[in-house]
Amino acid sequence: MGDFTNKTALVTGGTAGIGLAVVRRLVQEGAHVFVAGRRQEALDTVAAELGDAVTTVRGDVTKADDVENLFAAIREHGAGLDVVFANAGGRRVRSPR
Repeated sequence: MGDFTNKTALVTGGTAGIGLAVVRRLVQEGAHVFVAGRRQEALDTVAAELGDAVTTVRGDVTKADDVENLFAAIREHGAGLDVVFANAGGRRVRSPR
């Protein structure tokens, strides 16, 4: 992936699957990662595993207020934002027949 030392990343949907794999890799490469997700229990699990290398933020990226809270947390961190991995899942929508 490359060297992400002293970089700040955001991964939406970062509590499972591909998103969690990306979070782990970014941390391994030296980044501080903001992990956004809807389920607090899953966020707590990620925080317990990766410690100070991550900041978890509960919210739904389809809701404007939650996105604002997420970016407020990133601003408070004070290091800007270098990487965004938009991985939040969506609902399966059936096409009309």
